[in-house]
Amino acid sequence: MARIGKKIKWWGAMGAGLALLGAAAPADRYFEIAKNLDIFAAFYRSVNESYVDEVNPNTLMRHGIDNMLNQLDPYTNFISEDQVEDFRTQNTGQYGGIGANTRMIGNRRVITMVYEQYPAFKGGLKIGDEVIAIDGKEIASLEPEEASRLMSGQVGTPVKLRVKRTNQPAPIELEFKRDKIKVNNVPYFGMLENDIGYIQLTDFTQEAGKEVKNAVVDLREKGARSFILDLRGNPGGLLFEAVNICNIFIPKGKEVVTTRGKTKDSFIRYDTLTAPVDLEIPVIVMINRNSASASEIVAGTLQDYDRAVILGERSFGKGLVQLGRPLTYKSQVKITTAKYYT
Repeated sequence: MARIGKKIKWWGAMGAGLALLGAAAPADRYFEIAKNLDIFAAFYRSVNESYVDEVNPNTLMRHGIDNMLNQLDPYTNFISEDQVEDFRTQNTGQYGGIGANTRMIGNRRVITMVYEQYPAFKGGLKIGDEVIAIDGKEIASLEPEEASRLMSGQVGTPVKLRVKRTNQPAPIELEFKRDKIKVNNVPYFGMLENDIGYIQLTDFTQEAGKEVKNAVVDLREKGARSFILDLRGNPGGLLFEAVNICNIFIPKGKEVVTTRGKTKDSFIRYDTLTAPVDLEIPVIVMINRNSASASEIVAGTLQDYDRAVILGERSFGKGLVQLGRPLTYKSQVKITTAKYYT
């Protein structure tokens, strides 16, 4: 899937990468790649076998990958086996968890949202609870990323939280069974004064277009005569969901964006594919400096077709497209393959 806006078992990964590049590379470039892989393999083996001190092969390889990535843009990344689930969540908006959001407030990790239909709500977790331990591991000893990882996990597996609750003298022990959690792209929509429909869009994962469309239809039925589409802080996501959202307000068959890269299959024109919901209703799109990628596609397209007025700050400015490609040993690479043009 196109997405806008590093334990490494290396022999198989190298072979897969060579095969991947070989299909598209001219003969002389293919030879250079093969030659350099041979040199690198010999060097890597020699260092691991002969260096005076003990070295960790995985750490050494990871540093090698990181240094290669430092020569590229910040959006091309190696995704190790233990990071794949997070990467999948970025694309689908789904993960195994308990259905609660946390935030660091000072040195405390506090529950800031509990979703009704999920285990956290059913198990008695409340907004304002301070998480002090996850599966017996004290929060004070964990990095923020580690704490978030411990909250997530395979669907059906248990997780225990120890929380401190206001007006409770002692910590409370709670246990949940992780479930499949779907994070809404549209966390809020509703009516404002003067018959204005307001829609907040925070991401572009799968079904973002459907969620915005449902919100538009619902608000029109409630009497909305204009819309605010709030993309402030939205970092982007799936390119085709940006197309789907534009399609709500512009006619079928209109060009939204084109992508262009090194390979022939990176030259793609994305057009609207279905009948719009409303071609006349006034729209305001709100953006800020953290509105990036797919957010910029939506804002730029609606502005180009005179379907929206853009309000706010200059946006982030990320005109790149990434694709996730599988490697061996369950790892992946997210690589910038094209630039987009509205």
